[in-house]
Amino acid sequence: MGAAFLQASFQTTPIANEAPYWAKLGAFATIGFGAIGCLSGGVLADRFGRTSLTIGAMLSSGSCALLVGFLFGGPPWLLAGFCIYWGIAAIADSAQFSASVVELSNPERIGTMVTVQTCIGFLLTMVSIELMPPIEATVGWRWAFVLLSVGPFLGAWAMYRLRCDPASLKLAAGRR
Repeated sequence: MGAAFLQASFQTTPIANEAPYWAKLGAFATIGFGAIGCLSGGVLADRFGRTSLTIGAMLSSGSCALLVGFLFGGPPWLLAGFCIYWGIAAIADSAQFSASVVELSNPERIGTMVTVQTCIGFLLTMVSIELMPPIEATVGWRWAFVLLSVGPFLGAWAMYRLRCDPASLKLAAGRR
């Protein structure tokens, strides 16, 4: 959906004739720069705590989902840069869920628990991707991503609840 969103936005700007090219490049950059979020997320989580990093990344990602529609039709460089930042923020927490499951699970069930966690993550992603076209058709691109903010905000709340649990001291060598 990222390339479709960027292309629709770029078509309303002076680069309309090259919108497909720049949209594909912007979507590729967003995905590619996500590696920075994955790597830095792991480093920061080990240093400052898994729940701290995850809460921050999810609040940032959810905020991006709320705000990106306001950039629709705006300067392409600004929208592309914002989407790249969103891609970095959105992926920063991903590995932390698996690491948390490994650190908190009964050693005999780690494989099963990581499998369940991964399947739930992919299922949520698939549902989100399938829901976007009908949502966009109903409310337009300016508001289409607002619904995606619910997941990160609920996730941040859940990680805060985990942070308050004494078991969270098992995370990242005691750094919650």
